[in-house]
Amino acid sequence: MIRLLAPLAALSLLLVAAPASAEEDGKTVFGTYCSTCHGADGAGDGAAAAGLDPKPANLNEAEFWKTRDEAAIKKVIAEGGQAVGKSPLMTAWGAVLTKEQMDAVVKFVMSKKPAEKKAE
Repeated sequence: MIRLLAPLAALSLLLVAAPASAEEDGKTVFGTYCSTCHGADGAGDGAAAAGLDPKPANLNEAEFWKTRDEAAIKKVIAEGGQAVGKSPLMTAWGAVLTKEQMDAVVKFVMSKKPAEKKAE
């Protein structure tokens, strides 16, 4: 029970955190709202990740990107994991982030996509 409460407590702190300004870049927005679970670099190793099941996605893995594009990333950030058939523990940030913040964080997440290797 305590393993479940720690991540939920961390998430609740994020929900009451002061909104980030529109001038902040995507990495800053990600650090404020996403890194508790996904980790600072998006590897799925944030402080709350240990107590989550399923674990947060590793945004740096090619496997993650096989079924996702920019529209899917924007939808899951805005509407939460449950909206796309993933974990209901992933918070919906659409009501919290401004359009500018949403665009910036989506751009940052998309930057995690590994470059595709060209056939030689």
